[in-house]
Order: sequence, then C-alpha cells, then structure tokens
Amino acid sequence: MQTIHQTYIDGTFVTPHGTETVEIINPTTERPLARATLADAQDTRRAIAAAKRALPAFAQTTVGERVAMLKRLHAAVLECSDALRDATIEEYGAPVSRATWISHFAAQSFLDAAVTLEAYDFTRVMGTSTVVMEPVGVAALITPWNSTAGSICSKLAMAIAAGCTSVIKPSELSPIQNRIVTEAIHAAGLPAGIVNIVTGRGDVVGAELSTHPDVAKISFTGSTAVGKIIQRAATDTMKRVHLALGGKSPSIILDDADLTKAVPLALNAAFMNNGQACISGSRLLVPERRLAEAIMVVKETVAQMKVGAPADPTTVIGPLANRNQYERIQNYIRLGLAEGATLITGGEGRPAGLEQGYFVKPTVFADVRSEMIIAREEIFGPVLSILTYGSEEEAIDMANDTVFGLHAYVMSSDPARAKAVATRLEAGRVMINTLQHDPLAPFGGFKQSGVGREYGVLGLESYLEAKTLLGVS
Repeated sequence: MQTIHQTYIDGTFVTPHGTETVEIINPTTERPLARATLADAQDTRRAIAAAKRALPAFAQTTVGERVAMLKRLHAAVLECSDALRDATIEEYGAPVSRATWISHFAAQSFLDAAVTLEAYDFTRVMGTSTVVMEPVGVAALITPWNSTAGSICSKLAMAIAAGCTSVIKPSELSPIQNRIVTEAIHAAGLPAGIVNIVTGRGDVVGAELSTHPDVAKISFTGSTAVGKIIQRAATDTMKRVHLALGGKSPSIILDDADLTKAVPLALNAAFMNNGQACISGSRLLVPERRLAEAIMVVKETVAQMKVGAPADPTTVIGPLANRNQYERIQNYIRLGLAEGATLITGGEGRPAGLEQGYFVKPTVFADVRSEMIIAREEIFGPVLSILTYGSEEEAIDMANDTVFGLHAYVMSSDPARAKAVATRLEAGRVMINTLQHDPLAPFGGFKQSGVGREYGVLGLESYLEAKTLLGVS
C-alpha cells in the first residue's frame, strides 16, 4: 500500500501541518491501495502566501516566457502519462481507453493553452481608450475526483497563460494521481510559488480558499450543491468565481435518425467514464413511434458492453470509484423501480461473475416521465432514462425542462435540422452526431450547471481583468 505524506508549497515537497489521513480502496479489488495525509487550513494559508509572493514577478513575465513554461509542463506531464494512466485505472477504476485519453488530454492542455496565449492580444484600442488585460491575481483551482489530472492541468494551463499564480486543491480521493501530476509539475522547473498543491478536504482547504482575502479567483469543478456553497463563501471578498457544475444532459434522437448509429452513440454518451461524468447524456429522448425499435437496439448494444476489470482493453464499463458511489447508484435504481419506470436492462446488484468490486449493471429505464427523480437528478453512474416525445417541439421543451444546462446531444440524418434543434437547447455545449471534444472551444453550463467558461479564449479571459487607460495617445 502506498503512503503519501507530502504536499507541495513554494516549489518544495513538504510534510503537511495537517494530520488527518484518508485511506483509498481499489474499486476493482476492494483492497486498501493508499493512505494519504491531508493538508489543513494552516497548510493552505502557507500555500496562498507563497502564491502571493510569487505573483508580482510572474504577472510581469512575457508571453514568450509563459509559452516556454507551458511547453515544459506539457513535456513533463506527457513523460509520466503511462504512470498516470495506470494510477487512474487502479485508483479510480476508469477503463484503460478512458484512462489513456485523460492522461494525454492532461498533457495536451498545456499546448492548447500555449496556442491560445500566442494568438491573444493583451492590449486593444476601444473607443479612444487603451484596454489592457491583466492577470486577476492568485487563483484557487479546486478539482474533482472523476477527472483529476485533466482538471488540474487544464485549469493550471490557463492560469499560467494569464500570468496568475495558483493554489490547487485536488480531490482527497485521488492522492496517487495527484502525486504523479505534482511530481511532473515540479519537474517542469517553474519558479517557486507559481504552483502550489494542497490535497485536503473541501470543508477545510476548500473553505479556506473560498474565504481568504488574498485569493482573487476560484475555479471549481464539482457538484452544483458544493458550487453554491463556494459562491456564497466567496461573496464577502468579492472573488471572481468560475463554476463548472453538474448536468442532466439530454440526448435527442430525431425521427429521421438511423437508430443503429444513434442509439449506440447515445449509450456511449450516457455511460462514458463509467457514467461518472458531468456531461453524461443521462436522458434519452426518442420519438414515440420508434420507441420499440429503440429499445431493441438498446438491449442489443448494452448486451455487447463488457463490464469488468478496467485494465482489460475490451472493458467498456469499469467499477464505480468507491463504495459510496456504488450505494448511491443502487438507491437510484430502486427509486426508478419505485416510481414506476420500466426496467429494460440492468437493475440492482453486481453483474454476474463480478462478486467483488464496485461494479454495477449498466441500467436503462423506459416509460420515464420528466417529473420522476431519475429524470431530474444527476445520478452520476451508468443509469439511463428513456423518455418519449410526439413532436420536435415537444422534444425541445422536454430537453430544456431541467435546472441544468451543461451538455446536450442531437442525433439526426439531416445535419441542418439537427443544428436548428441544437440552437434552441439550453446548454453550454451541444454535440451533433458526435462525442468529440474541442479543447479550443469554450466549455461551461447554462442555469445551475455553472458560471463562466473554460478552454480557449474565453477560458483565458476568465483569469484576466480589463484595465482601461484614458488619455493615452
């Protein structure tokens, strides 16, 4: 079992002042995997002080200097991508295909930020004034357990591009992944204090970051409930707050779609990352007249999805991250049955032959109504609800009937028609006949799915403030 007892402050690995420990269980074997010592409020204040000291010099660096840093970070994270992939499989249970993708996405984030930075104009003329974009200050980056390396690196990349120093609070449930990423960041050789990493609990480290007067900005990815707590806590010091929160994303299959293509795409959208994704397409909207056909394709497709050991390249769905997640999903499956939804495939308990590990059956319900709990709450596991609609207008209304607005998916044989539907959906991103990611386009949510955007120009500007200079020739 690994023991992790250091945090990273002012360019140095240090023993934390905090003494609380957390034990990590391998979700595949249910055996202890690691024990980590958590940082506390005093450690957090040390990290904030280091970031504050480093800020004046870093804010004055040139674009070329920051691009060079980003390229060194890319090389360092890419160098450890195999170790990061393996840790993601072992610690989190991500299928090897997903773990491989996320390890490369983490490294690529720095190059994407460099491309954005090199093309960005920090000084512009507006009216008769000169407008200068300046770094907002010390940024607190709070990242989730379901996308540890990707969230750390993508947030950090934009903070560095903007000239902000950072204090990162990764999830305490991912200490092995955190350690690997931290060691890579250290290997990149950035000046001390630019990046500080304190792994700890949200109600300790996160609370200190949310209220400390020397933190100018918070970038948080996680649940909507926690995002609301952070936003309230940040009010007294008027921090700039970016929130990437939960979702209940609809996948609309239009009546002209080829179901043999659309349904598998929708199932992949629903079950990606073992269903533990904020962008999961957990509501599938199909035309009433094609429901029977859609159910048949659902059954055939799910039957071919292997649930099993995440290191097996044929595995599509691995175990959930921990026992709490497993019990949470079992409860939602029971709720779906109690609410009167029809179980199409899956159900309670583990799949046959998987008596050990936090494995769940990929579950699909039909006859789901919009008012049901399983159609309204973010389940965060491989559970899909099928709803039916009569007209295209009704489909759009049903898709938008949610407090969330992060992602949406539209499947159609007519791209122009699909685009017309997409423009009417209340979501930050809409994918049309695809699951591809665009790292240079903005990402974020409408409604209670968040505030602000990540990636690309808008992601960079979320770490900048505009200063207007008048009377300058």
